[in-house]
Amino acid sequence: MNKKPKILIVDDRPENLVALETVLRDLDVELIKANSGNEALKATLYHDFALALLDVQMPEMDGYELAGILREEEKTSRLPFIFISAVYTDNPNIFKGYERGAFSFITKPFQPEILINKVKFFIKIHQQELALSRLNEDLKNTNTNLILMNKELESFSYSVSHDLRAPLRAVHGYAKMLSEDYSKQLDGEANRLINNIMSNGKKMGQLIDDLLEFSRVGRKELNKTNVSMHQMVTNFWDELKNECDYRNIEFEIKELHSVKSDSVAIKQVWVNLILNAVKYTKFKAPAVIEIGSEVVNDEIVFYVKDNGAGFDMRYADKLFGVFQRLHSDDEFEGTGVGLAIVKRIVSRHGGRVWAESRLNEGATFYFSLPKI
Repeated sequence: MNKKPKILIVDDRPENLVALETVLRDLDVELIKANSGNEALKATLYHDFALALLDVQMPEMDGYELAGILREEEKTSRLPFIFISAVYTDNPNIFKGYERGAFSFITKPFQPEILINKVKFFIKIHQQELALSRLNEDLKNTNTNLILMNKELESFSYSVSHDLRAPLRAVHGYAKMLSEDYSKQLDGEANRLINNIMSNGKKMGQLIDDLLEFSRVGRKELNKTNVSMHQMVTNFWDELKNECDYRNIEFEIKELHSVKSDSVAIKQVWVNLILNAVKYTKFKAPAVIEIGSEVVNDEIVFYVKDNGAGFDMRYADKLFGVFQRLHSDDEFEGTGVGLAIVKRIVSRHGGRVWAESRLNEGATFYFSLPKI
């Protein structure tokens, strides 16, 4: 349950305190009265105030002196207050009040509506500051929780990398020993099963690598620089085409705009998309792969187009999810993580990804990045 905002009213004359209390009685606030500066200072020790209404002319400690002390104390240094005076109403005294940190100055006699509206204004500001403070605290807690979750994720990744790999290597190693040392003593079915063990062990290792990469992509800080996309794609294809020299691939690079991005992360996007295009065109001769970009409003849209197997657009929403595959392993090998990595990298750059295709008629994968 929210507490009512507290207002400190300070005046050495009881009738003035009663008058202020009467004017403000319909507001949803709690009034704390003090008949001297010393009493007001004591009240600030026990209460957190949203606003203070200070009479200027008081014995022992006038309103200006009280305001100066309030401003020096850490707890009340930002407390808004309004001076109320029937005597010090000339401009020099009003300016003196503002110099002491007053947020407003009201002269007596005053219209109740003016005071009420001013009080409502400062109460609203106070409530907004409290809401903002709570929001900042929630964000701080959320950030702390995210840090803890990231540490747990790093620990999990370490466990996956080491604890799972060791037995997997052992399984693969023993299967390989059986194949090399006892293949002649085993029948065809036994050798087939051993080969399946090694093949699936290799797939499991690749899946672990892909999952670790997917996890790292979400945590790694981006280091954005101006990147020549044309140079990046050209360099990668120069490396890849030697591995594909047995294939008839027509690879065309059209205009590629430069962007401001993390070069390592964006290269991973190109690697995954181009390798996908190469993989899904393996039954085409010639395989045709086209890469280009265009400026659309505030984005640069890049694409990788191929004439490969394509996919049914009814399942397009599954493409960029982890472990989501639209083709069987018998047709095209894969772990179903590569496009998820693409989406995560592009999203972290403030872009988006999508695809268009027709089954057996090729596919075009798009990703957008903000213009430089």
